Amino acid sequence: MRLFFKVNFKTLMLLMPLVLLQGSAVVMFCNWYYELSPYDSPPVDRKVHVLLLSSWRSGSSFLGQVFGQHPSVFYLMEPGWHVWSTMRTSGAKTLRMAVRDLMRSVFQCDFSVMDSYMPKDRKTSSFFTWYQSRALCSPPVCSVTPFGQISNVEECQKECHDLAFEKVTNSCQIYSHVVLKETRIFELESLYPLFQDPNLDLRIVHLIRDPRAVYRSRNESALSFEMDNAIVLEHRAAPQGKEQFLIMKKICQSHIRINKTATQDPPAFLKGRYKLVRYEDVTRSPLQEIIDIYDFVGLEMTKEMEDWILKMTHGRGTGNLNNAFEVISRNAAQVSQAWRTMVPYNEVKSIQEVCKEAMSMLRYKAVNSEEEQKRLDMDLYMPERPKGFAWESGKLQSH
Repeated sequence: MRLFFKVNFKTLMLLMPLVLLQGSAVVMFCNWYYELSPYDSPPVDRKVHVLLLSSWRSGSSFLGQVFGQHPSVFYLMEPGWHVWSTMRTSGAKTLRMAVRDLMRSVFQCDFSVMDSYMPKDRKTSSFFTWYQSRALCSPPVCSVTPFGQISNVEECQKECHDLAFEKVTNSCQIYSHVVLKETRIFELESLYPLFQDPNLDLRIVHLIRDPRAVYRSRNESALSFEMDNAIVLEHRAAPQGKEQFLIMKKICQSHIRINKTATQDPPAFLKGRYKLVRYEDVTRSPLQEIIDIYDFVGLEMTKEMEDWILKMTHGRGTGNLNNAFEVISRNAAQVSQAWRTMVPYNEVKSIQEVCKEAMSMLRYKAVNSEEEQKRLDMDLYMPERPKGFAWESGKLQSH
């Protein structure tokens, strides 16, 4: 018996280098396998949660895709739509907590919250504009978009429709970033519990746009916003011809409140978690602006994303007025100026009046005549940003 142990011990010592070599090979193979097959990776324990906070027709669909097409991001576009469409007889103030609680669950990849807002036989395509999420067009949900590639909306709608809802949870769990785009939040105070939740690492990217351009775009897609308008106005009847101006006043007031809350003596848990982005700055310097946004939330720019961004911001299109949520290749800088030749000056004056404080704070220059409005060589966007507006991750930084 003693000899048996001695022989096996000596044998083990002789075999040890081979065992270690084989073990190293297995580890190297596993690392190589996971790099090539990220969808088979285990769930990411510590995620970054990003809320792209904006208003309707502010370029948020495009910036949402800047996140949604990134290979490290699980993205959903406006999950709050499900709350508003289900409880449409209520007002925005009443619904804000329900939207907040839905986002908390979705950020943590808990989609049981959708029990209250979707039918029992729901599928992956039950989400509002689900095809805008590359993650729902990619494994483990659907194989049509390989890892790292830009998704194609038409292919996704054709091949990835009506798949098992459980696949959404499986997909959400493997990404390092969960990003939600919302247009139905008008203040930050209701979100305080999310900032204080130890299970969340929440960052706010607050996208704003010239109110005059927003007004022009909303008018062109007016039928798309009938339900939302009623909820924003708390179902109060608006004087004839005044509804859009009342909506714009609400939107501008919300931008003021959100920005003041985040930048003027904010609570400690907000510091380092808020970044203001002007759509006009993105259209002028898309790559630099988006690299800054990625840096704020801890994402790396990829070659595929760089090519896609340049393609989408330097196209020849002017937009599809029949689909308020379509993202197509356009000349973004030209589109951002379209209101100057397409909106009557008397309407521009009215928008400037109801949004006067917001335009001053956000550095949008007013025009004082129809001639000024149509002088496209006159810069109305004052590219130097207000001090203290950008809170970089972990520090306060002025740009």
